[in-house]
Amino acid sequence: MANAPVQRMSQLMAKTLRDDPADAEVLSHKLLVRAGYVRRTAAGIWSWLPLGKKVLANVERIVREEMDAIGAQEVSLPALLPREPYEATGRWDEYGAELFRLHDRKGGDYLLGPTHEEIFTLLVKDQCSSYKDLPVILYQIQTKFRDEARPRAGILRGREFLMKDSYSFDTEDEGLAKSYALHREAYRRVFERLGLDYRIVAATAGAMGGSKSEEFLAPAEAGEDTFADCPNCDFAANTEAISYELAPVDGSAVAAAEEIPTPDTPTIETLAASLGVPASATLKNLLVKVDGEIVAVGVPGDREVDMGKVEDHFAPATVEMVTEADFAERADLVRGYVGPQGLEKVTYIADPRVAPGTAWITGANKEGMHAKNVVAGRDFEVDQYVDVVVVQEGDPCPKCGTGLTLDRAIEIGHIFQLGRKYADALKLDVLGQNGKPVRVTMGSYGIGVSRAVAALAEQSADDKGLCWPAEVAPADVHVVAAGKAVQTELALEVSEQLRAAGLRVLVDDRAGVSPGVKFTDAELIGVPKILVAGRRSAEGVVELKDRRTGEREELPVAEAIARLSA
Repeated sequence: MANAPVQRMSQLMAKTLRDDPADAEVLSHKLLVRAGYVRRTAAGIWSWLPLGKKVLANVERIVREEMDAIGAQEVSLPALLPREPYEATGRWDEYGAELFRLHDRKGGDYLLGPTHEEIFTLLVKDQCSSYKDLPVILYQIQTKFRDEARPRAGILRGREFLMKDSYSFDTEDEGLAKSYALHREAYRRVFERLGLDYRIVAATAGAMGGSKSEEFLAPAEAGEDTFADCPNCDFAANTEAISYELAPVDGSAVAAAEEIPTPDTPTIETLAASLGVPASATLKNLLVKVDGEIVAVGVPGDREVDMGKVEDHFAPATVEMVTEADFAERADLVRGYVGPQGLEKVTYIADPRVAPGTAWITGANKEGMHAKNVVAGRDFEVDQYVDVVVVQEGDPCPKCGTGLTLDRAIEIGHIFQLGRKYADALKLDVLGQNGKPVRVTMGSYGIGVSRAVAALAEQSADDKGLCWPAEVAPADVHVVAAGKAVQTELALEVSEQLRAAGLRVLVDDRAGVSPGVKFTDAELIGVPKILVAGRRSAEGVVELKDRRTGEREELPVAEAIARLSA
């Protein structure tokens, strides 16, 4: 990167915009387009312009350096992949509509890779035959594909994105734990070098499978993940991963269940108002269909069902809401008055808050009727307890009981201890020390490279524009020629001296563009240091400005160059 040619804005393919794109919702989308870093090609598909490509390459470089530092070896695998390995692991179906599927001219089934666990497994199976060949960590930085239903937020949620995915292969679980720890520390170094504010939180494994899983989240208003922090202990988790232990209570003193007339109370709100009780005293029963079979989900009436958790629990089955037609076919299911007692041919799952011994007011399975004193474990049975409520601010910490705080964040990294899921499916064995086959255990580790660019934009931007950390910025110095011939001549001369000193330089030498526009663009583009050749150019004096703090001072050219080169 040192001694790269000076980038002249008069020749740069990047047009800045004064106004936000009409379809932009989040800050990074607005600024990356306005500053000339990216342009939309289609929904969820983006082109990287020269400035954006420089930032993206800098993120790649940092990721690559830290992966190499833990002994990982870089490879490049195809993005176009055959169906068979993904069918062997079940993910051809599990990924559902998010998987880009296609046929070749001979009718063969292929996919565009969302992640590469299967293909890396087969590569190691081909190359490694003995325990002496392991452990090994392999990685690539490659474009991935997911057919997002609603691509949004610019490069934060696209259908095509750049990702670093790495995979560890060990013969023992202790080795997997070590590889996992190596990645965890490497990720910390990556995100610290990138200048990102981040949190490490417990997470769910989802379609990846495996046991232990953690996410690296960058707090930001534009984030699609919600995570919980405990202010009293070290607990932190994605809200999707928070679970509570079942705590039965003694319900023996509760009176017998009793039906009560409650006309025109089909909702929790109307029921609570009619009876003069808090919503928390009622039991909400949500009906869904899981691969066509009706399932009831029970939660306290003052809580909402987290459909993401329900879908994760039943994955890869399809979960959908029941319809009017479903009620019409089942006379025993009365809309607005469903209760778990007496339900037939319906699987009943409940949140741990509906513990054995707890008493509830719930539907009586009759129009205009509810039942009180309905006790879990006495009047109805729960087929399975699953954490399915939406976590709320102030919910108790599962570790110490203190009220949790919630925040939004962008997922920038995810690490998994996969175990032997993929090795089992694809029969990945090596010969052990005793000459017998040993089943290999795996880890999977991802960093959203293009997403990290958006996260940086979200966290570091101010009201004037982007404000990149030095190590990822498209240049070290943005030189502005604020005037005509004298200023432009000095700006170009200084730019060459800075280049010779090993700095990356962007110089605004555009003719016919006012100083005001140039200053505005310099702040929008967000290079850490701005050097202005202005009114005192004839004296050999320039102005040096810090983009983040706004501090500025006038210096002789030689001193400014020395300051920037230090």
